Amino acid sequence: MPQSGSIRVGIGGWTFPPWRGPFYPPGLPHARELEHASRQVTSIEINGTYYRLQKPESFAHWREETPDDFVFSLKAPRYVTNRRVLAEAGPAMERFLNSGLLELRHKLGPINWQFLPTKQYDPADFEAFLKLLPAKLDGHALRHAVEVRHPSFVQPAFIALLRRYGVGAVIADHPEYPALYDPTAPFIYARLQSASEAEPAGYPDAALMQWTDRARTWASGRLPAELPLLAPPSRKAPARRMCSST
Repeated sequence: MPQSGSIRVGIGGWTFPPWRGPFYPPGLPHARELEHASRQVTSIEINGTYYRLQKPESFAHWREETPDDFVFSLKAPRYVTNRRVLAEAGPAMERFLNSGLLELRHKLGPINWQFLPTKQYDPADFEAFLKLLPAKLDGHALRHAVEVRHPSFVQPAFIALLRRYGVGAVIADHPEYPALYDPTAPFIYARLQSASEAEPAGYPDAALMQWTDRARTWASGRLPAELPLLAPPSRKAPARRMCSST
């Protein structure tokens, strides 16, 4: 058995008024919500970066408010991914990458480049986009994942393309979007988006246990037997994977 890698469980964002009471203690100042949330989970996806550029001071503040072993993932800006020609995203991508996100330092986790459900797979243009993603930024290694939502991406050629560039495919547990379970990077990024208000924990206990088992399997370097793959597993699959879920 390969040695187990790390597993992180997180949430997407932390500023939600309905959480005040059920999740945040009554009377907790809004300014301390990140501090509280980061003591309940081990990772948080920052959603604010999807809508606008953040200031370096904000990244530094978030770093200081969270435990030392905490990790943030970032949702990349929509002005980078929501465009007709992805090959032209270079300048916008550079503005985002140079906006101060390295102020997170060792707490910087994967960057999620999310695409609209209407964005179809154009092999040449999408590869041009992947070529724009830097492996490092000022000496700091970067990890990239793409969250595609159009069924045209569900094909072995797309999996092969992501493996060529070491970019992860976000696993989206969502009834309207395709789920890509093939590992294409040294980490797994799962987003559980089928929570129900009728369930106290969002998901039924049996479903949560199933996702727990899957996370443990991925972290061990193996693949869950029940999840379908589009392409044969890569022979160069890492013995250990980091698994992150939101």
